[in-house]
Amino acid sequence: MTADNAHDPKDCSLVGNSEQRGEPRPDLSVHRRTALKVPLLLAGATALSPTPRAAATGRGRWSPDRAFTWYRAQRRPVGANYIPSNAINQLEMFQPETYDPRRIDAELGMASRLGFNAIRVFLHDLLWTQDHRGFLRRLVQFVTIAAGHAIKPLFVFFDSCWDPHPKSGPQRAPVPGVHNSGWVQSPGADRLGDPAYGRVLNDYVTGVLSQFRRDERVLGWDLWNEPDNPASVYAKVERTDKDDLVAALLPQVFDWARAVDPVQPLTSGVWDGAWADPARRSPIAGIQLDNSDVITFHSYAKPDGFEERIAELAPLGRPIVCTEYLARTLGSSVEGVLPIAKRRGVGAFNWGLVAGKTQTYLPWDSWDHPQPAPPGVWFSDLLRMDGSPYQPSEVDTIRSVTPLLRAK
Repeated sequence: MTADNAHDPKDCSLVGNSEQRGEPRPDLSVHRRTALKVPLLLAGATALSPTPRAAATGRGRWSPDRAFTWYRAQRRPVGANYIPSNAINQLEMFQPETYDPRRIDAELGMASRLGFNAIRVFLHDLLWTQDHRGFLRRLVQFVTIAAGHAIKPLFVFFDSCWDPHPKSGPQRAPVPGVHNSGWVQSPGADRLGDPAYGRVLNDYVTGVLSQFRRDERVLGWDLWNEPDNPASVYAKVERTDKDDLVAALLPQVFDWARAVDPVQPLTSGVWDGAWADPARRSPIAGIQLDNSDVITFHSYAKPDGFEERIAELAPLGRPIVCTEYLARTLGSSVEGVLPIAKRRGVGAFNWGLVAGKTQTYLPWDSWDHPQPAPPGVWFSDLLRMDGSPYQPSEVDTIRSVTPLLRAK
């Protein structure tokens, strides 16, 4: 449940013009099997690309010129990290029993009316091992839906945050009052050090990339989210050797992806520690910054700290995109971050579009102090489930900085 803050919906409704006509807001609590009124020809008719295992072929990192040429063509990505409001994690988003294209279509419509041109979306290796052909068909459909709203997805393959023991099938219910209580790592701790499973991970990366390697509707590929995040709230069940295993695997993931030679850039965003001086970077941050075509980073800092992070990365001479921000109670806000990002020519993705089962409107410390009542100030997320904004002034800011305004 989200905070029930009163607002005037006529100021900036994101659910179309129904309210202005005196009609009720659309009900998004729909059965996921209901047919979509969007073009879905590609979902069923596009031939899936063959997915041979790839080995490194010597294809190198993009030159700065190529990276900037690509970036200029995108007209500066501005968007949100996206998961449907009725999904608790990556698995529930894309597993066949819970995949909900109608809700996705409605919520990406809300994103488009905000003025967003991009979203960041997390995938999972278990989706591939369950049924890779079915997963690819759903992913093709997802890209088609997003393209219908002039939105390009930045896909994330792996993630070191939160629960290290993911399982396929029905996902657990949210823990009341707790931020992101059901998010899962990819790959899981039991698979991370398994050499045989490394071949499966190779197939997963190259299989997905091969399907979209020439598809301009896809923005790019974020190979690993916060690879050295310690997932401290799961410390009792986390691997103590995770950093070493990830440091060994991450360069291989870059090699697998390079072998496919996609038209989209590869990246992995730095999130912690010092970045300006190569000698002070962590080993994993060094791998990320030395291999990314486009530089990405996370910052939940106040505006001055956000700009300091940009200054650390600017000497690398590549396009820069912040792929995570927005922690209102810590001073990371839409109004504080987006004007700086526009002035510095930096792309930006806030955390969370529609508040829902992830409960990321609650703060991180709700893990230690659960908050069953809605907070007075949301931590992250922009919209309620009916599409109305948590804070209308944020919509004004987004619309003032988006490079291609599609809001009506």
